[in-house]
Amino acid sequence: MRFRRPIRHLSVAGRRAFAGAAAVAILTIVVIAGERPGVARAGWAAPTLKEQRSGTTELLQAISVVDETTVWVSGHGGTWVRTTDGGHTWHSAVMAGEEDLQFRDVHAVDARTAFLLSAGTGEQSRIYKTIDGGNTWVLQFRNEEPAGFYDCLDFWDADHGVAYGDAVAGELRILTTRDAGETWERADAETLPAALPAEGGFAASGTCAVVLPGGHGWIATGNGTRPRLLATSDGGESWRVEELPLPGGEGAGAFSVAFRDPRNGVAFGGDLRAPEARLEVVARTSDSGRNWEPGGGPTFAGAIFGGAYVPGAAQPTLIIVGPAGADYSVDDGRSWQSLDDRSFWGVGAASAAAAWIVGPDGRIVKVSF
Repeated sequence: MRFRRPIRHLSVAGRRAFAGAAAVAILTIVVIAGERPGVARAGWAAPTLKEQRSGTTELLQAISVVDETTVWVSGHGGTWVRTTDGGHTWHSAVMAGEEDLQFRDVHAVDARTAFLLSAGTGEQSRIYKTIDGGNTWVLQFRNEEPAGFYDCLDFWDADHGVAYGDAVAGELRILTTRDAGETWERADAETLPAALPAEGGFAASGTCAVVLPGGHGWIATGNGTRPRLLATSDGGESWRVEELPLPGGEGAGAFSVAFRDPRNGVAFGGDLRAPEARLEVVARTSDSGRNWEPGGGPTFAGAIFGGAYVPGAAQPTLIIVGPAGADYSVDDGRSWQSLDDRSFWGVGAASAAAAWIVGPDGRIVKVSF
């Protein structure tokens, strides 16, 4: 989704639980060189934040975590970054000849295979693939609609994936592939819900589309009169739509969605016209998105650009990021604690020991609980 102002680099369509811990624990926080503690919740040790050197000063926007050692990150200026040792070292590079592209999403299969999505109007929206660790990239999809704008993508496995874009001429844009990206097919408008006026997505963190095994997938929309959730349970063959209790209108809506299993998920949103406001920007579901209830408000103001569950955590743990900070929740989004007060755009996690948040100026921070 294209974006004019007030935040650079983000696109908008058009022109575009531990909640019951009663005793307060006495915590001793040991600060290791190069690390900084987050804020502890009663009964929990504070997560540890460790700065890592990305090798670039570009805005880093999306993360794909393969496991605790292999992570890919996408950014502006045609930039991508990768680690194969858990972030001890990062390799950054610029795709040759594509220095003007904004890679706003990435999906990694393994250390050698990954997809990059560049977001932008018309032909600036593209999908590339590498099978040799980024030494070479093959263009798999180039948007040919002048008014089109693709926002995010995700994959069920190495062969089956989905990409989402802003509505064109009143029709939603969803692409699917069943052959590892060799071909991308646009879903027939007759099989999709009708688009709201100016409806699209937010190419903020690469988490406006997420999938789970078994063909489950969800897409968060915005910029329309009300934000919505598109959901599939058959690998993108069909989609249903549900409304989300988040801010709506131009520059507002759902920026991100995360599901820990096919039933339990959280949607995150905001309003770019009100960066200092504290609105209802978290919504929770326990029935695959058919019904929603408000979640807790984050410690920072403004929009939430991205959110992700932390796999394998003892309690349902989430990390969220936005221009005004980063938070974590250990009670499935009912309440939040601060991680950092700097600007972040993307988030991804392999385990409680290995999660990452990224943002402006090449910022990469590893989070360990």
